[in-house]
Amino acid sequence: MSGTYGPVLLRMAGVHRTHGTGPVAVHALRGVDLEVRVGELVAVMGPSGSGKSTLLNLAGGLDTPTEGTVTVAGNDLTGMDLRGRARLRRRSVGYVFQDFNLIPALTAAENVALPRELDGIPARIAREEALTALKLVDVRDAAHRFPDEMSGGQQQRVAIARALAGPRRLVLADEPTGALDSVTGEDVMRLLRARVDVGAAGLLVTHDARFAAWADRTIFLRDGVVVDTTGSRPGADALLSGGV
Repeated sequence: MSGTYGPVLLRMAGVHRTHGTGPVAVHALRGVDLEVRVGELVAVMGPSGSGKSTLLNLAGGLDTPTEGTVTVAGNDLTGMDLRGRARLRRRSVGYVFQDFNLIPALTAAENVALPRELDGIPARIAREEALTALKLVDVRDAAHRFPDEMSGGQQQRVAIARALAGPRRLVLADEPTGALDSVTGEDVMRLLRARVDVGAAGLLVTHDARFAAWADRTIFLRDGVVVDTTGSRPGADALLSGGV
């Protein structure tokens, strides 16, 4: 955690997300402002239903805000159609899910290479990128194994490799340690931290303060509102509490 950060990679400005209308409307997020810079890992904590997953979905273009803007690497997601957002995700955003989301019928290498191939990258190059990413997370020897032939920790490493393959610079992780034991969870956090430190920006949803401690900042959500933040970036407290 160097405390020295690069340009803003993710910016959320005045973001609201409301599901439904009228008296049954659910206000998942209410006026959230957030910036995440290259070299910075930001953790998101809060009780169930506080809006954590909604925040992550909006950051990755899986959903769009009711109000406000979401910008990734200078691209305004709110102005893109479904195809444009999908293309941006494949090229710029890597997801790490709690339940891994690996395709059972594909090997580790094939799982990692698939998003790149879907983006039009030749299969040979996509496979080389996959093998490089698997080596980075120390499961290169599992390249030819299927998910059910790997431990939970190995599967999560493969999922991280998939998120890091190619030029992606924004890493979104939704409870990536939730299905793992504490030792393996620490290994996963070490991998995420290392990727951010060499040129990515990271947004981590977690319920565990031990893993949030790996982040540069932690923001706390309650009822869709950022109610507090801890961290070392100058001005972070004021920015995230709405004071700037």
